[in-house]
Amino acid sequence: MTLADKRILIIGGTSGFGLEIAKQTVLEKADVTIVGRHADRVNAAVEQLKNINTTVHGLKLDATKEADLAQLFDGQVRFDHVVSMLGGAMGGGFLDNSLTAIRSAIEAKFFDNLRLAQVASQHLNQHGSLIFTSGSGGSPATASGAIVGNHDINLMVEGLAVEMAPNYRVNAVSPTWTPTGLWRNMSTDDKQQQEKAFAEGVPLRRVSKPDEVASGYLYLMQNDFMTGQVLHIDGGVDL
Repeated sequence: MTLADKRILIIGGTSGFGLEIAKQTVLEKADVTIVGRHADRVNAAVEQLKNINTTVHGLKLDATKEADLAQLFDGQVRFDHVVSMLGGAMGGGFLDNSLTAIRSAIEAKFFDNLRLAQVASQHLNQHGSLIFTSGSGGSPATASGAIVGNHDINLMVEGLAVEMAPNYRVNAVSPTWTPTGLWRNMSTDDKQQQEKAFAEGVPLRRVSKPDEVASGYLYLMQNDFMTGQVLHIDGGVDL
């Protein structure tokens, strides 16, 4: 299915996977709206994308806040595909993290996306889809709250796919560690060490590229017979 003239909303579309998804959908001549929490990043991303195609819009708001989310979907705005990059990362197990830290990770991974689903599901065009971002790799002992949140997203996708069928589809992409804007606060040396350590434990012996992961989101938009699925683009990290 072509994405030409389709209305696509990317929450977290100013860097990393989100920005790459925006680039690829703009190349497909879609009408793309990106959302971010920082005005400077939103503006920079929009300017970059408009060099490819002018059908790009940017909104500065925090989709984890109920009031901002209501503003985003205010009125009769409808989209063909809504992509969510909501959620973060965390390190440490269940015993060396506070309950507050673990709750925060699960809140960001699962409940923020659930709130988005409840609102966005009312603003989809017929046969539209929701696409969430889960995660692969790591272990409960080294990324406790984040792992719980990822599993929660996967279960939510299965439930929503049934609840929203047959008129709408719901899927997720599950990438693994990739050097993107999520790690912008990590030093160059630490990032290089992390990349080397990760590559040694993956069958393909390298980290993924943002465009490789982004292509999975486009596949889920374009394949009308995909729903309730979690597409793992992770180099076989769990093998």
